[in-house]
Amino acid sequence: MSEVALLVAATLAAGTPLAIAGLGLLLNERAGILNLGAEGMLLISAVAGFAAAFHGGSEWLGFAAGAAAGASVAAVFGWLVVWLNTNQYATGLAVSLFGSGFSAFVGIDYVGRQLGEQRAHAVPILGELPFLGPALFRQHPMVYVAVALVGAASFFLYRTRAGLVLRAVGESPQSAHALGYGVRRIRLAAVVTGGALCGVAGAFLSVVYTPLWVEGMVAGRGWIALALTVFATWRPARILLGAYLFGGVTMLQLHLQAQGVELPSQFMAMLPYVATVVVLVLISRNPLWIRLNMPASLGKPFFPGA
Repeated sequence: MSEVALLVAATLAAGTPLAIAGLGLLLNERAGILNLGAEGMLLISAVAGFAAAFHGGSEWLGFAAGAAAGASVAAVFGWLVVWLNTNQYATGLAVSLFGSGFSAFVGIDYVGRQLGEQRAHAVPILGELPFLGPALFRQHPMVYVAVALVGAASFFLYRTRAGLVLRAVGESPQSAHALGYGVRRIRLAAVVTGGALCGVAGAFLSVVYTPLWVEGMVAGRGWIALALTVFATWRPARILLGAYLFGGVTMLQLHLQAQGVELPSQFMAMLPYVATVVVLVLISRNPLWIRLNMPASLGKPFFPGA
């Protein structure tokens, strides 16, 4: 039973950066912007967060630095695709490639360094419960913040006027523009906010989850976060479910290795990505379902006055 509790706890920790990054990308796509640069933003934020935590001695300073780095990269991406109307697919891939190279360059001095010993976290009283305590209530505070962010995003999108306007911009930017809303400003705000969330996710990886900096440590999580938005059919609550599903697959392969399961380590390591492909294939079997849920103007440029 204790092993199951530890597996659940590890699943929550592994799924948290996916949930936060996926939520940020969902806000982007709800506004009609497809950001394929998530992998690069996560890498830049990871090295920025680690450097800030290493020199500042505070993990929360690392989260702030990661959020600032992610928002800065996203602002450049947003300026290119929203104001200059560059191709969203090509620009996103360029950001991803840039982030990979830039993070490797600036992170050279931090390779092999580690942060100080982390203190244990536990919810008072609940953390002492059998099974539930070690499984759910001895997590880093960012795990609970991720759940709260999903709830806040759901409330914002479906219970506020601002959320309605954001969804309208993603569905029909021409109509929103005709009603007097600043489509470009709204899209840019969504992109920067999504970038900040991706930045927090990247910082979580290097400050809490590992905690160290290694070149390429994001290891495809940016692409998995992109797949999560499709898996969730652009709904925040399902982002959380998908993140824990992929986090569970990631931890399961480590758990099976620890149990001595006779399978090649390369096969075990590819399980999360196989799960991503399988889920996308299953969802794609019903294109009408995706078309009904996907923002109508996703990936399409907007020309004011056109």
